[in-house]
Amino acid sequence: MATLSPNTLTALVGCCFAADAAPGTHETPFPAGEAVTTFPGNARPSQGAGPRPYGRGMNNRDEVRDFLTTRRERLTPEQAGVPFYGGKRRVKGLRREEVAMLAGMSTDYCTRLERGNLTGVSPAVLESLARALRLDEAERAHLRDLADTAGDAHRAAPARTPRRSTNRTVVRHGVQRILDTIATPAYARNARLDILATNRLGRALFTDALSGGTTFNLARYLFLDPRSQDFYREWTTVAADCVAALRTEAGRDPYDRGLTDLVGELSTRSEPFRTWWATHRVKLHYTTTKIMHHAVAGDLELTGEALHLPGDPGITIITYTFEPASPTEQALAFLDSWSTQAGSAPITEPDSRTTTR
Repeated sequence: MATLSPNTLTALVGCCFAADAAPGTHETPFPAGEAVTTFPGNARPSQGAGPRPYGRGMNNRDEVRDFLTTRRERLTPEQAGVPFYGGKRRVKGLRREEVAMLAGMSTDYCTRLERGNLTGVSPAVLESLARALRLDEAERAHLRDLADTAGDAHRAAPARTPRRSTNRTVVRHGVQRILDTIATPAYARNARLDILATNRLGRALFTDALSGGTTFNLARYLFLDPRSQDFYREWTTVAADCVAALRTEAGRDPYDRGLTDLVGELSTRSEPFRTWWATHRVKLHYTTTKIMHHAVAGDLELTGEALHLPGDPGITIITYTFEPASPTEQALAFLDSWSTQAGSAPITEPDSRTTTR
């Protein structure tokens, strides 16, 4: 009979204990050694403790190939200003030679780029390709990030400068003090969408997502907690934008283990996430309006404003604003009063649904 090494035996014992654990219970590092009962997956940040099962990073060539292919396929000859003389086209969108013509490069070189080889490509070539494919601001930035990563991957090891992830897992006390001075719901997050700190109204607004804890991951809440579909009135739009934000970050920092683990988990557990991830849509988030339904305060129409902190790379403060003298202003005043009295204890509405999309 084969002999198991101590490391293998330890891993097997850990798996057995994990399988026997009560469903919905997670041990999180906030605070250490204390368990909280939640819907599976949302009340913990993206960097879990212990072994990471989802690879070492995203393959740059695959990312480049899929991104450029999907951008080419969505563009019709009419949109690109390419003469079309009728007949049946065998390809979806533009042909490679049509993209090459628009970008002012040879078809062979364009084919090389689309196959994922951006090594040594100049900024001028990237700009020509971006114009040919009608890329927007977010897509152009994503293409530059992919090219930068390709250069890092092919640089000799002694000359390679390791990228330091800006996805912090804690915030400074000064950031918390900033949040506490804001009179509307606000929180601080990193690029993996870990909500790292909130103010009092923020805790009251996201009381279900927090589930009695102090932090949660917004992507896990959206795709693994069915309550999010009631909380966000336009869940489909919010969820799709969430995937686009993670895809943008994956291009900027493809070797972030916490991010690749998060994407792997959500791709395995959520079909909507898996479908949207495959589209390679990217988006820069500056401001957006959402309608949220709070079980106590009712519907709130809030506009989120993203505030970047130069002294804290990777940390973004999201603060919500509202129209003066609006029903949302009254609802927030009620929420403020409720949170003071109830301490933002978790609440639920009568709803028996437990199916996770």
